[in-house]
Amino acid sequence: MLIANIFKAIILGIVEGITEWLPISSTGHLILADEFIKLNMSSAFIEMFNVVIQLGAILAVVVLYFTKLNPFAPSKTHEEKQDTWTLWFKVIIACLPAAVIGLPLDDFLEAHFHKFLPVAIMLIVYGIAFIIVERKNKTKTPKCTSLNDFTYKAALIVGAFQLLSLIPGTSRSGATILGAIIIGCSRYVATEFSFFLGIPVMFGASGLKIIKFLLKGNSFGASELIILLIGMATAFVVSIVAIKFLLNYIKRNDFTVFGWYRIILGIILIGYWLIAM
Repeated sequence: MLIANIFKAIILGIVEGITEWLPISSTGHLILADEFIKLNMSSAFIEMFNVVIQLGAILAVVVLYFTKLNPFAPSKTHEEKQDTWTLWFKVIIACLPAAVIGLPLDDFLEAHFHKFLPVAIMLIVYGIAFIIVERKNKTKTPKCTSLNDFTYKAALIVGAFQLLSLIPGTSRSGATILGAIIIGCSRYVATEFSFFLGIPVMFGASGLKIIKFLLKGNSFGASELIILLIGMATAFVVSIVAIKFLLNYIKRNDFTVFGWYRIILGIILIGYWLIAM
């Protein structure tokens, strides 16, 4: 049983590591993967696992961008340290909509939308959105090509777009990247800010899930801890590869291919759902 669960945790860690950063919805893919690769654990643990595994993914951003995100780095000038603090303040501003509006809706959304069909529908809806936005922006020159040009107002708007990702299948990175592109950011700036915004969001979401898990009378045994750590470690390693791939990819390409992927996958999943009913 434990060996089988370890193997499944590795697969789910790979899914998380890839889909967390590509704008195709990690939570949505994990919910879908649960249809076919179900951990032999309690439903409460699986629910918590699908969120907390994201900590492994976000640690990849912390490692890759440690110097850039560290306002105390001795190698930075005084001005660079101030710019780093400013970036963190913008990230905090962008987190406010999710903290104020998202937290009260967490239980409702979890009960009604963490399901197969809503995920498939959202994959299609935001796949279409990506294609439309990219076509409209094909001939436009970005107004914001550096994180230093990214304003507090822009941060708040992107934070509002992040609310869309509360529904699984939307994609947190997808919603924030789309929002940033719509208001005039380059794909690179939009993607990097989305990465940084994920740090407090994922730590907060993971902490909330663990607290809820424990308050409901659940506990971590040795096997649960092993499964969770293996999933997180796998997500961490795969995330490093996925992040580097995406940053290189968007230097020469747009997000249209991800839009088509979402649409095709969503149609396949709806067809599967109709057959399985």
